[in-house]
Amino acid sequence: MGGRFVKRDRADVIIAGGGLAGLVTAHDLLASGQRVLVLEKGAEADLGGLAKESFGGVHLIGTPQQRRMGIRDDAGLALRDWERVAAFQEEDVWPRRWARYYCENAAESIHGFLHDRGIRFLPVVNWAERGLLQPGNSLPRWHIVWGTGHEIIARLRAALEAHPRRENLQILCDHEVSGLTIAGGVVKGITGRIMGSGEPYEALGDQVVIASGGMCGGDLSRLRAHWHAPWGAPPKVLLNGAHAFGDGLLHEQVQQIGGQVTHLDLQWHYPAGIHHPARRRPNDGLSLVPPRSALWLDARGRRIGPVPLVGNTDTRYLVEAILKSPGQYSWQVLNWRIALKELAVSGCDFMTAFRHKRRGRMVRDMLFGNRELVERLVRDCPEDIVVADTLPELMDKMDRLSLAGLALDRSGMEQDLLAYDAEIDRGSAFFTDDQLLRIRGLRAYRGDRLRTCKFQKILDRKAGPLVAIREFILSRKSLGGIQTDLGCRVLRDDGTPIPGLYAVGEAAGFGGGGIHGRGALEGTFLGACVLTGRAAARTLAGRA
Repeated sequence: MGGRFVKRDRADVIIAGGGLAGLVTAHDLLASGQRVLVLEKGAEADLGGLAKESFGGVHLIGTPQQRRMGIRDDAGLALRDWERVAAFQEEDVWPRRWARYYCENAAESIHGFLHDRGIRFLPVVNWAERGLLQPGNSLPRWHIVWGTGHEIIARLRAALEAHPRRENLQILCDHEVSGLTIAGGVVKGITGRIMGSGEPYEALGDQVVIASGGMCGGDLSRLRAHWHAPWGAPPKVLLNGAHAFGDGLLHEQVQQIGGQVTHLDLQWHYPAGIHHPARRRPNDGLSLVPPRSALWLDARGRRIGPVPLVGNTDTRYLVEAILKSPGQYSWQVLNWRIALKELAVSGCDFMTAFRHKRRGRMVRDMLFGNRELVERLVRDCPEDIVVADTLPELMDKMDRLSLAGLALDRSGMEQDLLAYDAEIDRGSAFFTDDQLLRIRGLRAYRGDRLRTCKFQKILDRKAGPLVAIREFILSRKSLGGIQTDLGCRVLRDDGTPIPGLYAVGEAAGFGGGGIHGRGALEGTFLGACVLTGRAAARTLAGRA
């Protein structure tokens, strides 16, 4: 430490990171009488991490909400869906075990835990990631928290404050964690510095839990260095939707002491990112929930295909298709009516009716459209969203936003729009367009019917004005990470655990160094943070 004063703290268990996984671990540890120290790099308002900013959808299996809707789900079916999407390889032993553990324990360990903390879900279960070229979720499993991710963190923090053993918990914010303390081959603490002052500190304990999140949010250069090679070169414009403190420092520390870190090239991106109006950091991105009735076009204005892209089907495939297209960015073209009914944002701050639990407002938005959201996006995001009364005017505005000299193929774009509208005019009995067939299927489930237009033409003058959204690939989560067993013990290259060291949440690849394999089902990220946090606490309490 260069002779400088070192601030020291001590606890039975030290948790590096105050996100969802870290807070859940701390909560369950208190019941065992452990003295717990949570160290968070951000300010107190940042506790909860990316989970706090999320829309709050959780992937759950066999819940009361499903049963009330007549959905008969079980762990076996859920695991088959999971493994198909994950495409695990032979070496993915621990990720497979974690996937099974998730499916078999989601109802009790995730849903039960959240419900007992006072967290409630909307009665209608959403059906995310149905699949595009192959099946995804066989049944609806995406449970939306009433109050979004903000509610999850607020309820969890309230539970911590009200815990009968609250005196055993210390949470220190503005503390960056950058190193591990080793004594006799056992991890005994962490080192770091206090934000602002730069004062170094050391925290010592019997066990250390890494809950520091992913490794690509703080600096996109890390993401580019670990880019998935089969996708070719990363796009020149790549937006950042991951947590700003996901810097990978502790991943590197684990590797240096012989720990296994796997699948760093497997990352979870979203296909419909726009520049965040707040511009909180370079390349700051906002993830849209892409409208299913919009036509998804490449940078030249031609419909991406031959399989048309449809939102909420297979996020990984959508990303891959856009990365193969000219310019590696895309357009969605729609009209005002479609935007009002279908456009949404994957985050709590823009979905105000859900965030502030305004039931009347939510019902009104679903029946008549979310005008506040659409007008806000159009007003605050002119860099990526344009509006026009006519198609030529829309094309003019789109061309002004074109990148890398990729001017629109105006004639081809108009032909694609007219062909789509003409098929709608022929009637649903004669649909051959795959997007329209999918919309017909979506509307058969009431959870999607409320949020999906009934075969809305794009160039319908009564539904105008026209809207075009320029969209980029947006980085969100690291699918790989520190390899762990089912007790969240960090494993060496030879498969043996490193004494005193554990990892949870995104830092552990959401379990086993990559519970999702090569693909993911929406809502499994929040769910796995709860699951791994509880599993780590059980191990640390000697109940594994």
